[in-house]
Amino acid sequence: MPRGSLKKALIACLRQGNGKRRPRSRGSDRRQQIPDLVSIHMRPPEIEDRLMPGHWEGDLIIGANNRSAVGTLVERTTRLVTLAKVDGTTATAAAVGFSDKLNEVPRSLRLSMTYDQGREMVKHAEITQKTGTAIYFADPHSQWQRGSNENTNGLLRQYLPKGTDLSVYSQEELDAITDSLNTRPRKTLDWRTPLEVYAEVLKKSVAGPGTLQ
Repeated sequence: MPRGSLKKALIACLRQGNGKRRPRSRGSDRRQQIPDLVSIHMRPPEIEDRLMPGHWEGDLIIGANNRSAVGTLVERTTRLVTLAKVDGTTATAAAVGFSDKLNEVPRSLRLSMTYDQGREMVKHAEITQKTGTAIYFADPHSQWQRGSNENTNGLLRQYLPKGTDLSVYSQEELDAITDSLNTRPRKTLDWRTPLEVYAEVLKKSVAGPGTLQ
């Protein structure tokens, strides 16, 4: 094969199609653009160790020309993925989309969400008011602080390619995508699926006091 052809072919076989990590633009510090921001460093330590379910990581996948988006949520303990249809990329649209999805989750399993400092979260207080979910913000340019969500977004690009109009996807189609990811065995879950682990957590949550509170 011509020089370099084999390497390109092998890279194309990788799940996310990337041969190496690429540094992201440092950009500008956006901390002052989000009112009443609560830093990830104020987050309770039990969230960090992933032992208590009910803590989520969130983000927006942006579509063509920054005109459409899909909200992504990943539960930190079970790695369960859920997608929210969002009507545009505005803060209002994000607040509605995330609130609706979080409210589908039992109250004991929507304790917090960790997000980056994107402008779409300027109405984070509205989400907290509607759902009771505390929201913490990662440091700028610190994707590893939301590692589960960043990894999931890479997987989702197989289904929602960059440069496409995400507004054409219905909530039913987004749910089908999450079913595909949530029924995939994970090494980090001892080769169980996120759906299996979440079902166990949900069962304990419904069982009542003394299980999950």
